[in-house]
Amino acid sequence: MFGKRHVLSMRDFSREEIDSVLDLAESLEPYARGGRCDALSGKILALLFFEPSTRTRLSFETAMMRLGGKTLNLGPAEGSAIAKGESLADTIRVIGAYADALVIRHPKEGSARLASQFSPVPVLNAGDGAGHHPTQTLLDLYTIRKESSLEDLKIALVGDLKYGRTVHSLAYALALYGAEITLVSPPSLEMPAPIKADLAGKGTRVRETHDLDSVIRDVDVLYVTRIQRERFPDPYEYTKVAKSYRIGPESLAGVQEGLIIMHPLPRVEEIAPEVDDTRHALYFKQSFYGVPVRMALLKMLIGDRLD
Repeated sequence: MFGKRHVLSMRDFSREEIDSVLDLAESLEPYARGGRCDALSGKILALLFFEPSTRTRLSFETAMMRLGGKTLNLGPAEGSAIAKGESLADTIRVIGAYADALVIRHPKEGSARLASQFSPVPVLNAGDGAGHHPTQTLLDLYTIRKESSLEDLKIALVGDLKYGRTVHSLAYALALYGAEITLVSPPSLEMPAPIKADLAGKGTRVRETHDLDSVIRDVDVLYVTRIQRERFPDPYEYTKVAKSYRIGPESLAGVQEGLIIMHPLPRVEEIAPEVDDTRHALYFKQSFYGVPVRMALLKMLIGDRLD
């Protein structure tokens, strides 16, 4: 149903389109766990990661291989023609002729949209600076739908809301589902005003606080993010907020029985390892769900059958 569209921002998706991705992901989950599928046999996915990545890159590779396709990895930028001064536009033009779709992660906001202007094949944004990370949001929604509920959802977004592209994308998507969103961050890392204004314009119920303890017992989902050292222009400013929140077993006293704790990973110190063994910890399962969700996207964008 997607044709040859690009996946650049959750703002480009309707609720119906999101639901179609999640529905297909659910049907593909058995294949993600090792079943045989040749839906993308003969197809090639190019991976262009200009920033470090573990889960996103490897889950895209896994998704493509589970569907019977192959991947083409650009590797470190210093080992490519980019180190010689080649522009991003020229790189995209060249690699777009080798593959059926491109996945790009880049430190500059807007880079994926720029790439889409020069690519002859679909571009999937795997994170553009502090901008958007739509495929992460889709796996987040899939996790919530499977492990909790997207209906009448109360969710707290915690941590770096200023630079956190995962929470930017997720907030826009949650607005489509009528979620009640609580924003929890240090004062210097609040959600950008334009995003809050957009959410308000959609009628989304949003409240804002700096006190995690005041909301943790009232929500269905706690979505925690790390404070991102690499986004701070001033290292001293990072040290002032680096340990703003830490969730340990003692933090979970009195929370709802069905509370789920999510995290896009990697975590640093914001969730204690002791939380991993509680019934609330969902972040490792959440990471796995990236495989069926990305399988669904690839199937919809470049596939034509499911064997």
